[in-house]
Amino acid sequence: MQYFYGFLWIAVGLILLFSMTKESKIFYLAGGFFLLLGGWWIADALLPEVQLFEGGWGIALRCITGAALVVLAVAFVREYQRKKKEAEKKK
Repeated sequence: MQYFYGFLWIAVGLILLFSMTKESKIFYLAGGFFLLLGGWWIADALLPEVQLFEGGWGIALRCITGAALVVLAVAFVREYQRKKKEAEKKK
């Protein structure tokens, strides 16, 4: 099941990189994050003795995830506000 999740995250990352980047450049970051997450998940499945979701590796992944979440949330809010202002100007 870990391989499935890994390949699922990679597929999501590739979709974001190749389809959604036309909409906004922030999807480069989102796609890259999902590719990293997919690689991390597959690496954990291939190397069970390393335990990439526990200890220092787990903390590193949580820090990366938190940073990506903050950056993506800020970008989403800015984009939402920009589109809302554009819609109000059209009225």
